[in-house]
Amino acid sequence: MVFVLLLSVSLTACGGLDFGSSMNDTLKRAKEEGVVKVGFANEKPYAYKDESGKVTGEAVEVARTVFENMGINKIEPVLVEFGSLIPGLKSGRFDVITAGMYITPERCKEVAFANPEYTIGEAIAVKKGNPKNLHSYEDIAANPKVKVGVMKGAVEVGYLKKLGVKDNQIVIVPDQPSAISALASGRVDTITMTGPSLRAMIESTGSKNIEEVKDFKEPVIDGKSVRGYGAAAFRKDNEKFRDAFNQELAKMKKSGALLEAIQPFGFNEENLPGDKTAEELCKQQ
Repeated sequence: MVFVLLLSVSLTACGGLDFGSSMNDTLKRAKEEGVVKVGFANEKPYAYKDESGKVTGEAVEVARTVFENMGINKIEPVLVEFGSLIPGLKSGRFDVITAGMYITPERCKEVAFANPEYTIGEAIAVKKGNPKNLHSYEDIAANPKVKVGVMKGAVEVGYLKKLGVKDNQIVIVPDQPSAISALASGRVDTITMTGPSLRAMIESTGSKNIEEVKDFKEPVIDGKSVRGYGAAAFRKDNEKFRDAFNQELAKMKKSGALLEAIQPFGFNEENLPGDKTAEELCKQQ
């Protein structure tokens, strides 16, 4: 009893133990150690392992440059499924998400996004010859027999549902290779993801029986054409880290270094985010 009382007094005198302090001081710790732990989902062209085992991609290389300019010279990658990125970040499994994740109001409730580093549209792939004659999400909705493959946690699930695609038409897959496999095997009739991701996956698999629908009609939801804006994401209690990241990212945009970083991964000037900020994107309905 004496020990318990003394321990209680000690904790009170010290103001209690802050078990989350290590998370709150992530920027300080990362600078001191020169290492930042990042979560990625092996999704080309945003973040993936190349043939040599190196983690690279649009989001990774942008983050790598930003962190180096902040004095943090090493990225320690943690591979998880896309749907596990936000839970992993919030639990402290890694310090930041560098996976090209879209900024959405729903996700903004969970994490603190940096400002966007690119903007991009959607795409679909089908079996060669497009046997179901699919050219839009509305076409999928119009044929209840059509199955569409989507990665777990991806924004496309919400887009599809808003345009009338039923739950039983949507097949959730863990990652991009699984999506391609589901289409190739006939488990689904089409798959959807962002344009650069889709083209990168079709190219990397070398499949001759799968093709992108070139005349795909971009989704229009609530009168607005859907264009996603991707960014790094931090924990809510790491806003100082996010703000420091934004400062260096702004310098890259101004100098042209951002375009240089994303061009090798199939992006061009039309994919630059302009003056869009995470704050305004988080408020969009």
